[in-house]
Amino acid sequence: MKVRIFTPVVAAALLGLLPVAPAAARTTATRIELPPSEVTALARLDHSPRHGEWDNVKMADGTLIRTWVSYPQRSTKAPVVLVIHEIFGLSDWVRSVADQLAAEGYIAVAPDLISGMGPHGGGSDSVDRDGAVKLVSSLPRAEVDARLDAVRAWALALPSADGHIGEIGFCWGGTSSFWYASHQPGLDAAVVYYGTAPTETAQLEAIKAPVIGFYGGKDERVGATVPATESAMKTLGKPYEANMEAGAGHGFLRAQELMNGANLRAAEDAWPKTIAFFRKYLK
Repeated sequence: MKVRIFTPVVAAALLGLLPVAPAAARTTATRIELPPSEVTALARLDHSPRHGEWDNVKMADGTLIRTWVSYPQRSTKAPVVLVIHEIFGLSDWVRSVADQLAAEGYIAVAPDLISGMGPHGGGSDSVDRDGAVKLVSSLPRAEVDARLDAVRAWALALPSADGHIGEIGFCWGGTSSFWYASHQPGLDAAVVYYGTAPTETAQLEAIKAPVIGFYGGKDERVGATVPATESAMKTLGKPYEANMEAGAGHGFLRAQELMNGANLRAAEDAWPKTIAFFRKYLK
């Protein structure tokens, strides 16, 4: 018998205590479909018409990075988007975001950055949420960059990849997206969801890709860092757009049911802008 453990948010939704968005997902006036929330992520994956598969990306030292890849339904080669998970590790929700990016025409590649670090050499699938937080929090920045470098090179070598690559990250992954842009000059676009920027001028100066960020208006910890980032990027002449979503909290794209509708409104504003950004720079 298979037992499924629900998070408090999922349990509340199933009991009818939260206004869960329909499984078909909300759409905006621009007809850009949103990724699902955490509540409906697995159902969306189970019914996706797109092909998704697990691959192992081998690093130079032999470490294998377990990686989820969602492929678009198209006859031509496609740009790649690296999807950097939250501090909770590679979850069904992150994989569902990859699936939605594939729906927009991108090869979405989501590595499990704690691969090999869990019990018996496992990754996110070998620990609970608290365990994933501990492992992700312990990752040195240089190790994150090295693992993303390996996955980036592997993804660009896919026969169906067209040579263009961007990145998107959430929470810890949003911070990692900003930092990775300062490390890797071979990126065409970087998207940051509620993550902080490097603070050293030299790191910001090294960024070559245009950056767009989305932040919850109620996310005081991260939001407090945005004005300084805007000022520094402007001084350095670096393309950076910060979007502060009124009333939304941290993690609003995953937790669309919370904050009395503000998180959903934030998602409906941020996601179409994300897709427009990728369409502009991943040509």
